[in-house]
Amino acid sequence: MKIFLTYLNNCKIPIALWILFGLINIIIGYLYQVPLERSILWLALCGFIGIAAAGFHFYNYYSSHKELTFHQAQTHVEIEQLPSPANLIESDYQALLEKLNAAFSHLENIKTQNEQEILDYFTMWVHQIKIPISALHLILQDEDNDEVSEEMKEQLFKIEQYVELILQYVRLGSASTDYHFQKVDLDAIVRETIKKYAPIFIRKKLPVHYEGIDQQIITDSKWLSFVLEQILSNALKYTNDGSISIYLEKNAVVVEDTGIGIHPEDIPRVGERNFTGFTGRQHKSASGIGLHLSKQILAKLGHRIKIESEPKKGTKVFIVFDPKQITTK
Repeated sequence: MKIFLTYLNNCKIPIALWILFGLINIIIGYLYQVPLERSILWLALCGFIGIAAAGFHFYNYYSSHKELTFHQAQTHVEIEQLPSPANLIESDYQALLEKLNAAFSHLENIKTQNEQEILDYFTMWVHQIKIPISALHLILQDEDNDEVSEEMKEQLFKIEQYVELILQYVRLGSASTDYHFQKVDLDAIVRETIKKYAPIFIRKKLPVHYEGIDQQIITDSKWLSFVLEQILSNALKYTNDGSISIYLEKNAVVVEDTGIGIHPEDIPRVGERNFTGFTGRQHKSASGIGLHLSKQILAKLGHRIKIESEPKKGTKVFIVFDPKQITTK
């Protein structure tokens, strides 16, 4: 009904003219003593032809409206998919759309090219900086002072993590980044992450409690590993006493620590860009970028992050999976 009323409103001038000419026809017929029935018959005939033509025109109007409404719901529409223009004005509008679409495509190509150049540069930079890092590792193997050597190894490990963080940050924002979803063994990812951070566990004398996870998930193993590393890195950073536990709870992997915890008012904002909260402000090296990236990555993987924490008691970070993504071995 709304479409029909809109159509009538668009046709108000032709309708008004038909009524005006009808009245003029009746008046002229009256002046020339033409029988009223003949004038009314002529008016009815014109009205019938007009209604038939309007019905055909309304059908095309309604069909075009439905087709355009359908395309509005699509994420991508080609100009060729739009209804054929019915008049010169519609042709002009479509020509303008084609021009705007060409300009938009050109800007998109430039943006993609720039992103790829930035990604290529940072990828090269990461590989170049890893060379002196590897050289330092070799030098430290010959270091006589074990305590100094271990401290320097830990700092080198942190440098490597920050370098990797930069690379992943650039990759995440690139349009060329793709995701490879497949069945992934959660246990293998967790064990590999623990192994990677084993030197930090040993240096801080923190035990890690992990009994294995007999579960498979449909996800991208590389990106999920990166997220788990960021969460475990944060747990190690803010835990000096107690322990860290990793386990499966329902449809989530939980990383639980006995660290300094997070203030309740900060929890909803954890993962926001550049947000560090009260806990982060106590550690000058905190940037919040790791959890910010993790939150974005999990959203792209179809997972989500949930945090439970209490100051001075510890924090639980949940990587929550969609039940549809969980499979059994």
